[in-house]
Amino acid sequence: MKTLYGKFVIITMLVMVGSMGIGFLATNTYYHQVVKAKNDAKNVKIAQDIVNYIETAKPQDLDNYLATLGDIGYQIYVTTGDEARFFGGQYRDKTLPQSVIEDVLGGEIYHGMRDFPKETFVTGFFANELINTIGVPFRYNDQSYALFIRPDIRLLFSEVHTILAGLILVMTILSLLAMLLFARALIRPITKLTAATHQLAHEKFDTALDIERADEIGQLATSFTIMTEKLQENDRIRKEFISNVSHDFQSPLLNIQGYVDLLKNPQLLEQERQEYATIIELETKRLSTLTKQLLLLTSLDQSTRIMTQQPYRLDEQLKETIRKYRWQIEEAQLQLSYKMEQIIYKGDAELLQNVWDNLLTNAIKYNKEHGQIDIRLLENTNSIDIFIEDNGIGMTSEQLSKVYERFYRADTSRTRQGTGLGLAIVKQIIELHGGTIQMESAINAGTKVTIHLPKLL
Repeated sequence: MKTLYGKFVIITMLVMVGSMGIGFLATNTYYHQVVKAKNDAKNVKIAQDIVNYIETAKPQDLDNYLATLGDIGYQIYVTTGDEARFFGGQYRDKTLPQSVIEDVLGGEIYHGMRDFPKETFVTGFFANELINTIGVPFRYNDQSYALFIRPDIRLLFSEVHTILAGLILVMTILSLLAMLLFARALIRPITKLTAATHQLAHEKFDTALDIERADEIGQLATSFTIMTEKLQENDRIRKEFISNVSHDFQSPLLNIQGYVDLLKNPQLLEQERQEYATIIELETKRLSTLTKQLLLLTSLDQSTRIMTQQPYRLDEQLKETIRKYRWQIEEAQLQLSYKMEQIIYKGDAELLQNVWDNLLTNAIKYNKEHGQIDIRLLENTNSIDIFIEDNGIGMTSEQLSKVYERFYRADTSRTRQGTGLGLAIVKQIIELHGGTIQMESAINAGTKVTIHLPKLL
């Protein structure tokens, strides 16, 4: 059976059969170790009580007395050695060695029940054979007799056996049916989950899963639904990402191709040639930046990426970043001020450099003429705080809510140089360091970026 239900049925049957076998062996052991000797002693006492009554009361009609005992539930065999008579139920096997008879006539007690050679209690306790009896001697009218007796199991216990057998049979059938129904109820939601998984494998993320349970399977179904929703969202983001990447690559490539065609014109003026070459250079740099940022995003998205956390001077890194972009600040005629404490931070300096580069170039790019940029680095009890503030063009609340989305640009015309990946990278790097980033902005009032980095031990 390949199905879980089939395996469950087979295992249930094997468990039931195995339990019955083990129970039978345990019962058989108990019978041989405990019950067999007690049963033999009990019947020896009964037989001795019978012969004591015969020898003391001396009933006038011995056969009638023994017949009465037979009628009330005993199988009796009486012999003098020469003649024999049976009373009560019939024995299936009347074989009895002559030596046993002679020993009993000689005064010994025959323990046939105790010494019955069969191995199981079914064939031992219920064996309707003459050798499976108790033998005791007695005298009646100066004649020696041997009395062999055993309870008539068929007569004494037939009703009890029927009731017990019926009870066991009904319990077995009902237990089996209950287990099969339970197994079907248990496996049904798993079957639904399997079908939904097949649909998911074919990118059908809208597959409904109607499993409402409070147990582990219900929790699995809930987790599956959450996973499906996230996969659907990831699929949407992936397709949107591919579309954006295609657009961002296609646009500069078309520009490069177009201006290269223009440069082939032999009658082109030198001034125009320089202008077209500058545009091609800018578009090439844009493609290079986009490629680097895509590679960085891919690296950040990998859960196995290991950050290099080494202590270094964070204030020196920020100052070096300011010096690197000093020419852009002067070219844009901006005023920059900073206040930094000497702080040693344990983190990935290479990744964090991308953060400072992006945030400072944004403050320069989206500032206004003769604008201001203020940078502060402070150390608190549990965190290191970085503030980068400008008084540039700012953003609306709607634009602010989308700034961390990949390929989103506040200027929808895409006229400014940029990829729309910078702030997405910034946020991911900060979160990899266990920090947070907040951004406040208003139109024509500027933007303030606040970063909290936890102190790493």
